[in-house]
Amino acid sequence: MTNETAYRPMTFKIFLQFIRLNAKAASVVPYFIGILFSIYYFHAFNWVNSLIYLIAQVAIALFVTGFNNVQDYYLAVDIHYRDTYNIIGREHLSPKRSLHMMLAMLATAIILGLVLVLKTNLLLLFMGAAAIGVAVFYTYGPVPFSRFPLGELLSGTVEGFGVFFLAVYMNVATPVLMGFTFDWPQFAVVGNLQNILVMLLVGLPNIFLVSNIMLADNICDLDQDIRNERYTVPYYIGKPKAIKIYDTLALLAYVPVLVSVALQILPWYQLLVLLVLPKMLKNIKAFNATQVKETTFNTAPQNLMMFQGMQILALIIGIIF
Repeated sequence: MTNETAYRPMTFKIFLQFIRLNAKAASVVPYFIGILFSIYYFHAFNWVNSLIYLIAQVAIALFVTGFNNVQDYYLAVDIHYRDTYNIIGREHLSPKRSLHMMLAMLATAIILGLVLVLKTNLLLLFMGAAAIGVAVFYTYGPVPFSRFPLGELLSGTVEGFGVFFLAVYMNVATPVLMGFTFDWPQFAVVGNLQNILVMLLVGLPNIFLVSNIMLADNICDLDQDIRNERYTVPYYIGKPKAIKIYDTLALLAYVPVLVSVALQILPWYQLLVLLVLPKMLKNIKAFNATQVKETTFNTAPQNLMMFQGMQILALIIGIIF
């Protein structure tokens, strides 16, 4: 019997835990907000590009989580953590087969990304390469990003704003946002600063709420991360300050929505987000009381789903009426 055959198979139930389905909303919700905002504000929708990008985005999101689990298994200093907490050790999965599965996800995302470059603009090649670089080197390489206090910034920027921005980029003509042209030996970058600033304002809630999921994760894992020599934001500023930042980011998501409504960038229906404020405050209070991965961590993705679920509903109403 070989070492590989001694491992357990990756069942569908285990796969859902492996890719942490409960946190995948952070990857998908900004996509749908981007699609709907493109229709509402820019009056543009390309269903072929949007579908290809959705598949590519899901593939890269699954790769990121799965690859992180593989790398955490290999890089674990705490053997008890590796064998009882990390899903590969806990479920006795094959690290090699798990890695190959995630590399297939990465290859899928890259191939679909190249298709989209041909269908949109060469600038997408550079944006996509940067995003994939963050995904790979977050836990890979001699100095992985995960060993530094960069997780919240990277997740909020790339997964929060980046997904939203690219979802719009798939649908609008190149001059509407930005583009890159190359004709040897000359090249040019063109863009519309006003539209980019509008995108930044509307995308800020994505940045805050996605960053908060990573922050909640790091707060819950603080002791475990220290044992495995991962030094995240809560390690440097302390858990009490990290919790205060968590509270602030959750509530800050309301500010750009209110400003966008006042500037008539978003429809007034966006004020529906105020309906979920009591539940968000309840979730914040629960997380402040105790920070446990198995119980209160889910309040962070719940806040994102409630808040941005209302944003999606409001955009749909705005498009219809």
